[in-house]
Amino acid sequence: MAFRVALKQLGTGARSGKFAPTRRFTTQQQQLKLQRSSFQAQARSFSTITKYLESHEYVKLDNGVGTIGITDFAQSQLGDVVFVDLPERGDTFEKGEAFGSVESVKAASDVYMPVGGEIIDVNESLMEQPELVNSNAMNDAWFVKVKVENESEMDDLLDQAAYEKVCEEEADH
Repeated sequence: MAFRVALKQLGTGARSGKFAPTRRFTTQQQQLKLQRSSFQAQARSFSTITKYLESHEYVKLDNGVGTIGITDFAQSQLGDVVFVDLPERGDTFEKGEAFGSVESVKAASDVYMPVGGEIIDVNESLMEQPELVNSNAMNDAWFVKVKVENESEMDDLLDQAAYEKVCEEEADH
């Protein structure tokens, strides 16, 4: 049995009255497969939660692993980043503790842990190319990945809307 997803009119005018399906499912199994793949893509996009500190660090939590770095707003305020100091794998930090620093032509700043945990990966490319922070702070220029000890620590952090408000207030001053 065929399932009509959408119709398009055939012929030159609206009066021809001829309609044909633009897409057909020949089996119910194909339709279910399409729905399942769409749901899985949506679920993957919701599995990562991003939260922020007022000091402009972010954490992207995905399956108990937090990816941490500084926000795009922070890098824009710092200017050209020239040095990033990061911890070693296996180091453990508490929430709010400084774990590294970032230096630019304008200033130097400590970087703080949004959540506590053990460092399981360090973005070594930042050691050789600290300027990556300026070009892609929220993605390729993450600083560390941590095995998060207590995911409930995320509850105290800022969501996207609250963080944007903090940035607007700072930009106004």
